[in-house]
Amino acid sequence: SMIPVAGSAYTYAYATMGELVAWIIGWDLILEYLVGAATVSVGWSGYMVAFVQNVTGWHLPAAWTTSPLIWSENHRHVQFTGAIINLPAVFITLLITGILVLGIKESARFNSVIVVVKVAVVLLFIAAAAPFVRGENWRPFIPANTGHFGHFGISGILQGATMVFFAYIGFDAVSTAAQETRNPRRDLPIGILGSLAICTVLYIAVSLILTGVVPYTKLSVPHPIALGIAVTGISWLESAVEIGAIAGLSSVMMVLLLGQPRIFFSMAHDGLLPAVAARVHPRLGTPHITTITTGLVCAVAGGLLPIDILGELTSIGTLFAFVLVCFGVMILRIKRPDLPRAFKVPGGPYLIPILGALFSGGLMVTATTHTLIRLFIWMAIGLVIYFLYGRKHSKLRRTFQDRQPPGG
Repeated sequence: SMIPVAGSAYTYAYATMGELVAWIIGWDLILEYLVGAATVSVGWSGYMVAFVQNVTGWHLPAAWTTSPLIWSENHRHVQFTGAIINLPAVFITLLITGILVLGIKESARFNSVIVVVKVAVVLLFIAAAAPFVRGENWRPFIPANTGHFGHFGISGILQGATMVFFAYIGFDAVSTAAQETRNPRRDLPIGILGSLAICTVLYIAVSLILTGVVPYTKLSVPHPIALGIAVTGISWLESAVEIGAIAGLSSVMMVLLLGQPRIFFSMAHDGLLPAVAARVHPRLGTPHITTITTGLVCAVAGGLLPIDILGELTSIGTLFAFVLVCFGVMILRIKRPDLPRAFKVPGGPYLIPILGALFSGGLMVTATTHTLIRLFIWMAIGLVIYFLYGRKHSKLRRTFQDRQPPGG
């Protein structure tokens, strides 16, 4: 809320840690939003295929609804599945891209409708399944570790937190549209913290109800909610939950595809990317070129890549961004203690940022080696682009050079 301009953590890093760190976090956010939207599009495709099958009985061909590539843990390389392309994932990506090109007002109306639908369905599931909760299913509340890291126990909780972290990637994207809010100093803290609180309560409620209805040992399946619905005996509830999932994933894609072009916009505005990335449509007032470009790349990724690779990249990219933001909070308190702060981090200037950096960094350590390698490769590509183009065209650097005395 102190820096109410488009760009999310990129702009914050620029103001606190300088241009190079800002480029690193901006390039990381490009990965987070782009791959995150692609991941969600693949999940959306799975729920849509299941919904069509339940309602109409049609079995959509796997060749057109699944990824042609999968990651083999045994052989440590990508294998071909025989499928052609995940067409539903491509469809939803292009549809939402078109809506975003039309503008924030149209996007907000669409998003408001699907948010109402998904929240209603979540509340419906909680209300329908709550009477069937059995207390013995929660005992022991933390199952004993089996002797292997991540197999139940405390280590299982930590590894589970890394996977669940994906559900929280959209909250920082709210700040990417800071310039388009009426009162960002007031609205951003309310929007981020309010939505975070509501979603956390709903996440915990669904998890408690589901594990109370069905023993946790039976929930390692692609659609665990279906098991909870089966206990209720309400046949139509499964379709309702699928509608909620479709609506919910659509809203997540909306947020991610909304935030991505605005990162490009901010970086181009600072001269780190070509000026075309900051071009705004004269009538619609949206960054149409980067929105369309982002949508097309996301559609290709969602149509071709497997969800495990996409999801792991999204989580690791988000955690890395959060680590840098936590350091930025502390640095800004030290460098500019005089700045007016509409919202102050509770617990003093260091406690929560330090804990945030430690927890985020700790979760990064639990990622697979191949995921860390992919992140390293992506960041290396970004640094090459920065030193070959961004550093030379930086407006900040040009301003500094212009102010230097002759011969200085």
